Amino acid sequence: MSSAEIRFDDRVAIITGAGGGLGKTYALEMARRGARVLVNDLGGAVDGSGGAATAAAAVVAEIVAAGGQAVANADSVSTPAGGAAIVDAAMTAWGRVDIVINNAGILRDKSFAKLEPDDLVAVLDVHLRGAFHVSLPAFKIMKERSYGRFLFTSSAAGLFGNFGQASYGAAKMGLVGLSNVLAVEGARAGIRSNVIAPIARTRMTEQLLGPLAEHLDPAQVMPLAVYLCSEACSLTHEVFSVGGGRYARVFIGLAKGWAAGKGSRPSVEDVRDHLSEIRATDGHVVPTGIGDEMAMLMAALK
Repeated sequence: MSSAEIRFDDRVAIITGAGGGLGKTYALEMARRGARVLVNDLGGAVDGSGGAATAAAAVVAEIVAAGGQAVANADSVSTPAGGAAIVDAAMTAWGRVDIVINNAGILRDKSFAKLEPDDLVAVLDVHLRGAFHVSLPAFKIMKERSYGRFLFTSSAAGLFGNFGQASYGAAKMGLVGLSNVLAVEGARAGIRSNVIAPIARTRMTEQLLGPLAEHLDPAQVMPLAVYLCSEACSLTHEVFSVGGGRYARVFIGLAKGWAAGKGSRPSVEDVRDHLSEIRATDGHVVPTGIGDEMAMLMAALK
């Protein structure tokens, strides 16, 4: 096991939503380890309303006071222009982008029957489209340099489901799909892309967590997030649950299933009668792309 310290010297990291909570812990630690950090935060309320540059500026001041390098940015991730401005700010300051942590988010929780279209749009704009808007210009830069690290912030609400979080959960699962594609498309260029689903006490979650909140320090999420963004990490196309000092892989598995046979036309009743085989999880694989699924299908058709 290596004892070498993980460093980020000469690396430039963009962290969205880094004016507080999880993003702030990432920014402080990566700067402490040598990274130059673009601290992005709109400075708005939990529901996305309002905005002020003070949150990002305060984190930058803390980094600079400790001897690190950072610049503040208050552009919104929710538009293509905002995403481009965030990446441009890092390029203007340091001429490169090596790491993007898509952490910005808002909450507008409502049960599905009460979901308002405006709330849906707002949540998707920040969480899902926001990650696209920042990652796309950054991906192009990383591809030219043959190096990059992406970290996307998902949630158990997306991976597993949670009452009252239809828009949030849909956006968070969408980020898993985005990360998986970047992992595939970026592989040859040395670009790695992974996802974390954090459980932590932040401004957005403290009302939801109740008594459990005191045991869920954002600093306990930070070590995994920072590692996944490091040169030392060769992992890609993975998802992790992290919170309270516990770190665990989450994966989408593909079971062997039941095959009716090549050229067959099974009936609805055939499917009913073989449900136990279709649902059995023994012998499953964890696909790294659609090619793995096609290979299993071809094997079943032989």
